[in-house]
Amino acid sequence: MNNISTSDIEQFDVEAVNRYDKQQPLYAPRKKIYPKLADGVFRRFKWMVMLITLSIYYVTPWLRWDRGEFAPNQAVLVDLYHRRFYFFWIEIWPQEFYYIASLLIMAAIGLFMVTSSIGRAWCGYTCPQTVWVDLFLVIERFIEGDRNKRMRLDKSPINPTKLAKKISKHIIWLLIAAATGGAWIFYFADAPTLLLKVLNGSASTVAYGTIAVLTFTTYSLGGLMREQVCTYMCPWPRIQAAMLDENSLTVTYNAWRGEPRSHHSKIQNLIAGSENISVSSGDCIDCKACVAVCPMGIDIRDGQQLECITCALCIDACDKVMEKLGKPKGLISYSTLADYKHNTELFFATVNSELVQVNREIIKPKFKHTTISRILQQPRTIIYFAIWALIGLSMMIMLTTRSHLKINVLHDRNPLYVRLSDGSIRNGYIVKILNMIPKRRTFTLTVEDFIDGEMIMPQKKNDRFRKILLNVKPDSLLAQRLFVISSPNKKKAVQRTFRFQIHDNASSESAEYTTIFSYG
Repeated sequence: MNNISTSDIEQFDVEAVNRYDKQQPLYAPRKKIYPKLADGVFRRFKWMVMLITLSIYYVTPWLRWDRGEFAPNQAVLVDLYHRRFYFFWIEIWPQEFYYIASLLIMAAIGLFMVTSSIGRAWCGYTCPQTVWVDLFLVIERFIEGDRNKRMRLDKSPINPTKLAKKISKHIIWLLIAAATGGAWIFYFADAPTLLLKVLNGSASTVAYGTIAVLTFTTYSLGGLMREQVCTYMCPWPRIQAAMLDENSLTVTYNAWRGEPRSHHSKIQNLIAGSENISVSSGDCIDCKACVAVCPMGIDIRDGQQLECITCALCIDACDKVMEKLGKPKGLISYSTLADYKHNTELFFATVNSELVQVNREIIKPKFKHTTISRILQQPRTIIYFAIWALIGLSMMIMLTTRSHLKINVLHDRNPLYVRLSDGSIRNGYIVKILNMIPKRRTFTLTVEDFIDGEMIMPQKKNDRFRKILLNVKPDSLLAQRLFVISSPNKKKAVQRTFRFQIHDNASSESAEYTTIFSYG
């Protein structure tokens, strides 16, 4: 039996890193990658994510939501002209932008939580670059074939068949890119109306410019540059390095089990509990199936790399090979650095020791298999989730309890007050009432905490009121000019405070604003 220690696998890790560093300059011209179509759990999961995310992006602008006759019926709409954001039953006004800010904070914290727990799941499954590259690869495979056929096609001389396939592929790519740009502008205007304008040439220059820019970027980034975007343009691979530690889940080649590589593996896997163990070669047969399916064109066996987006397609490919060889799956698997080190030490400690037989049974080593549940129990994951949930819960409470009625009052500054001929004091105000629902409403405006205070409307100078009825249009602001009159203050006070209160007679919703009345 060979005498092996954990230093052997550590030496392999060092050699792998050195080999990778020598192969990768700071920047290199793009070498086209031909990812092979994978089949397995993670590939099916990526298909599902791609279908869901693309459906949400392209379909959402066409969903309708009835808000009444005075509001748009598009379910999701960023109405820049009227300064509104509509999301199904939620309507956000400019002064409520803190809701959008909270959503962005939640997205950031959620991204931190996911990355620190399960690695670059965003990059591997839901990043727009990943999703559109997958979509473009579907078209490429459909027209040109899988990996080997595409490679042969590119090496073949130019002929009518090759030209037809290449032109067809790029035309479909451009159509997808144009649809991507078109779908984006539909979020900012009524989708059916804007589509007709785009088709008949009457849309704005901004609309056509936006479509052109997004068409170019989608086509070039998703179709032509692909993995270079992730390697050289995206900052996220660098940022996420600060979020990962030895308990973060990531795609890992289990070198303790796979090395040394051989095309004819002789090792009997310890997990299976074989009585005879030969360590002349590992489970990896160097078939390079993991390299063939990688959309980034890297070899996961060279260790953790910046280019790896943890899409896990290499796991699917390797598991298929292990299944054919009759070996346990998981030569490449999701694992943590802590578990990798534990399994490495345990594997070689077991190989180098005399196998103890108890009642003719081998004592099998207990390798650690990383599970999502164990990852989610990490303290930092719990802290991230608690902060994320707290922000979300606070937003939900604020949304469900928020008032759809606002009042603001501006006191005249010049002059602060006017003394009338009968000796009474008059102050001028502009009362602004904001109706935040798409329905006409009638409000009762009153003066509170001001016994001798009365209101005068400029158009009715001879009439004094304690209550005024005001009609406000749907989703609009009413600025009402009025005066408040009071007898002189006997206590010689310079000013006093009181409240303007508005009350919706239909819904019993009310709001108030505290202001001052100046005597001198």
